[in-house]
Amino acid sequence: MHSTGSRASSSACETRAVRVLVAMSGGVDSSVAAALLVESLGPDHVVGATLKLWGGDSDSGCCSVADVDDARRVADQLGIVHHVFNFAADFEAHVVDPYVAGHAEGRTPNPCIECNRHLKFDRLLERAAALGFDAVATGHHARVGHDDDGTCRLLRGADDAKDQSYVLAMLGQDALARCVFPVGDRTKDDVRAEATRLGLRTADKPDSQDVCFIRSDVGRAGFLGDRVPLHAGRLVDHATGDDLGAVDAVELVTVGQRRGMGHGTDGRRRFVTAVDVPARRVTVGPPEASLAIEHRLHTVAWVDGPPALGADGAWPVLAQCSAHGRPAAATVRPFGDGLSVTFAEAQRRVAPGQTIALYDPARPDSVLGSGIVQ
Repeated sequence: MHSTGSRASSSACETRAVRVLVAMSGGVDSSVAAALLVESLGPDHVVGATLKLWGGDSDSGCCSVADVDDARRVADQLGIVHHVFNFAADFEAHVVDPYVAGHAEGRTPNPCIECNRHLKFDRLLERAAALGFDAVATGHHARVGHDDDGTCRLLRGADDAKDQSYVLAMLGQDALARCVFPVGDRTKDDVRAEATRLGLRTADKPDSQDVCFIRSDVGRAGFLGDRVPLHAGRLVDHATGDDLGAVDAVELVTVGQRRGMGHGTDGRRRFVTAVDVPARRVTVGPPEASLAIEHRLHTVAWVDGPPALGADGAWPVLAQCSAHGRPAAATVRPFGDGLSVTFAEAQRRVAPGQTIALYDPARPDSVLGSGIVQ
């Protein structure tokens, strides 16, 4: 890992006019990202692209017909060309199918991270390069910094409440060198104010909150139930093995979940500590049983390669276990093909399939890499 100084920037377009392909989801962030690039580069150097990812019905997220229409109209208003790229087959293969398979096996995949990994920062970068674009821009609240030797750094966005570096923590040097995050150095309020100033139709549009391919009237149970068998199961006490009741579908239960798990005889809420789909068993326990000191990670990705190991064969990190979680001090060691993350203090157990993002304790806004919990 390089130790040179770093300067932050939201754009790779500071020294020369380049052609930038802007991923326009139909939301306010990507709309303003496009507007800022048009302002700095001119409309001839900016092209908008909306990704058609989900072939089914959608009433939320970034895949609905209304979102595509919003993106197209913003592009028209900005005077830039707008394309729609159909990546539905890739989305099904890399996001939807693993999401369904994960739940069927008792894991809880993060579809937004896998969409970023495979679609927005893989297929889109590939398509952009084939079409002669120098960079891809998105509306993510993150920043790209550059060390004195040219190494790229993935940095937290300026707005702590909206920072999205966690869902981008799989990006490496090749991707970051071609990425632009124009709103990363602005707060969300600033972004909305800019959209209002420009009269963009998305200025007051709410942020998407749900999984884009699951309709709100169907929910996760309906979506998964149409694709895999759902099995009733039993709740089991983690300490005694006593049977505590039933759950409608073990495939819908997540490690760490407390909703629907009831209370112990002491009146405290119960948390899920393990999900065993083949055995149709969900293990629960009191709050302290939901804590863990260590997690094993696979599918490890580094921003600039792993840090140099210390004398003890490990290195210190700040580990963040959810999109808006609080980073916690931890130590990371190689373990097989992956990593072992040991926290300084026990943390809420992370569900298998979820991502842990790793940050540099010396520069807490700088991402080191990430991995998926086994």
